[in-house]
Amino acid sequence: MNQHEKINYVEFPARNIEATKAFFFQVFGWSFEDFGPDYTAFSDQGLDGGFFKSELSSSTENGSALIVFYSQELEVTQGKIENAGGEIIKPIFSFPGGRRFHFTDPSGNEYAVWSDLEE
Repeated sequence: MNQHEKINYVEFPARNIEATKAFFFQVFGWSFEDFGPDYTAFSDQGLDGGFFKSELSSSTENGSALIVFYSQELEVTQGKIENAGGEIIKPIFSFPGGRRFHFTDPSGNEYAVWSDLEE
């Protein structure tokens, strides 16, 4: 696929980079490459990106873009997020085409997980 002028990397703030790395490893199996104490990168997760040290966090409430994961087993993914210390901030709800919930990671960043409607 042609990569010219396409989105290929996303960066997120992280209050606690180590806790954020542990969370994404436990829930999604991500691995990271550290670039000093204030930055870590991930790859091959649908989109490459990284986390930079910051006291800020991204949320739809403050106008940030929402990163949405896909899950074939929505309740299982929600359980993994809760077990890893993530906080469910919008419980599972239906919307045209599927169901989803929103959660925050240990650094307070908001994400969503969606699944197709069950037949």
